[in-house]
Amino acid sequence: MNVGLMAHDAKKKLMQNFCIAYRGILCKHELFGTGTTGRLVEEVANLNVHKYLAGHLGGEQQLAAQIEHNQLDLMIFLRDPIRPKSHEPDVNDIVRLCDMHNIPMATNLATAELLIKALDRGDLEWREMYK
Repeated sequence: MNVGLMAHDAKKKLMQNFCIAYRGILCKHELFGTGTTGRLVEEVANLNVHKYLAGHLGGEQQLAAQIEHNQLDLMIFLRDPIRPKSHEPDVNDIVRLCDMHNIPMATNLATAELLIKALDRGDLEWREMYK
């Protein structure tokens, strides 16, 4: 399965810790991320991430294109609902596209953990038929 990873600046450390904790599950799947998030995850979790540009430099649009072409099966976008900076990716575009293409998406740690465990159980196998 193809998993997208993005995080606002204030949530990048949380994304790193999440990927360390669930490395055993994530290593079985293809990971795609914006440049900075992908690099930070690779550094600490020893996972291979297909990295796009940094989110504010076009990485968000590159992930959005992957969603539009139904090439992602799960999206984890840990967002900062209180203090997003103007240069950070806009979560609304990604949410809208995931909703349009029936791609499960997490925007917080609790939902990310539920989805990653579902991925491990095989609960997202229906995505193969949907493609």
